[in-house]
Amino acid sequence: MSDSRSKDLGLLALRLGIGGTLVAHGAQKLFGAFGGGGIEGTAGAMDAMGFRPGKQSAVLAGLSETGGGALLALGLATPVGGAAVAAAMAAAVTVHRPNGFFAMGGGFELPGVLGLNAASLALSGPGRYSLDAALGHKLTAPWVTVVALVAAGVGAGVSISQRQKAVAADASASQQSASEAAGDAEVGESPS
Repeated sequence: MSDSRSKDLGLLALRLGIGGTLVAHGAQKLFGAFGGGGIEGTAGAMDAMGFRPGKQSAVLAGLSETGGGALLALGLATPVGGAAVAAAMAAAVTVHRPNGFFAMGGGFELPGVLGLNAASLALSGPGRYSLDAALGHKLTAPWVTVVALVAAGVGAGVSISQRQKAVAADASASQQSASEAAGDAEVGESPS
């Protein structure tokens, strides 16, 4: 087998594995498939993680994963699919980062690896066994890759920044409630 054909088969296997995994994760969020929470369950989880509004965040995350994963698996508009997935996984990494690297401890290993592979596919292209190749790579022009990655980076940055502000506000409100509860307890214990 030629070196070129081996690389193309490798890209196909990578696209199918990464894309299929992401479609499944997105289907959990959007449709409740594979034991997922669906939009409502995911919306509650997103809100609790600081992604607000929760329902909009659930839809965007689900669409990024399902749509981006499908585009990667098909090798169609590969830069767009890869960029969408990389952005969603960058946001997921921020949630899991406090738990360290390994997934076993709730760390960012899985979203980190999925996002890195998706970004790599956006840059490398899908290979010859893809719909992009069948269409003459009209959707993988260098400018498409640049625009997709920049737009995804900006979107991820905005989402992460908004989440950080929400998490900080939640922590401040929680700390204030705890202080007020402690103050109420001290007043209740004072001698009359």
